[in-house]
Amino acid sequence: MTLHSNIIGQGQPFIILHGFLGMSDNWKTLGNRFSEFGFEVHLVDQRNHGRSFHDDEFNYEVLAEDLKQYCDTYNLKNIILLGHSMGGKTAMLFATEYPELVSKLMVADISPRFYPVHHDAILNGLSALDFKTIKSRGAADKFLAQYVSEIGIRMFLLKNLYWVEKDQLGLRINLDVLKENVSEVGEALPIHAQYDKPTLFLRGDKSEYVMPTDAKLITQHFPQADIVTVSDAGHWLHAENPDEFYDAVTKFITFS
Repeated sequence: MTLHSNIIGQGQPFIILHGFLGMSDNWKTLGNRFSEFGFEVHLVDQRNHGRSFHDDEFNYEVLAEDLKQYCDTYNLKNIILLGHSMGGKTAMLFATEYPELVSKLMVADISPRFYPVHHDAILNGLSALDFKTIKSRGAADKFLAQYVSEIGIRMFLLKNLYWVEKDQLGLRINLDVLKENVSEVGEALPIHAQYDKPTLFLRGDKSEYVMPTDAKLITQHFPQADIVTVSDAGHWLHAENPDEFYDAVTKFITFS
């Protein structure tokens, strides 16, 4: 099964991978901007997310293999690869396993290290949504606010809502499988994995996902890595400061 994607523009292939509980649509605005810069942008839904297939198996090995199959299907080579959060972990593993396919790697606000599970409130809130009684996005948001106080995070999560049929909402994500395998999302990059080509780690200045103490581990896995901080941004740095994020990415692609 091939991953669902939205392909924009023409030029060198530029693949973007969303984070946990996200989807390719999260990157549509920036994807359009990157395509105007002269790339064939592939906004990809990872398995159990967005419009891609659902499957009981969920870990970084299968996510990386899904991406390899996707590249084979579209005959993609000399790829620029960008991943955010969970997508960044997929991108890291893919680049270390298939370095011949990736010309440049960018990782947004995630480090190669292990992260403990920290999505409990979000997953519990999504699981508690009762679509027999919740019939609008507003009602879903009001209910979810009991679990997730930050409106920006709720808006991000509620992009997963869709109309299954008339008057019947549902979630595009495979919630049961993601809950069961949530510990996989925090897994560290394998200890000997290495990618020795230009690499950029982007971090939000208000985020704690990439700390100064991560620099040593990053350069062990990615000897050519640079770490750039995006100002006025947390974990969703590409949404919170898209202009500075765009500038950092295009500068890296152009000059590295």
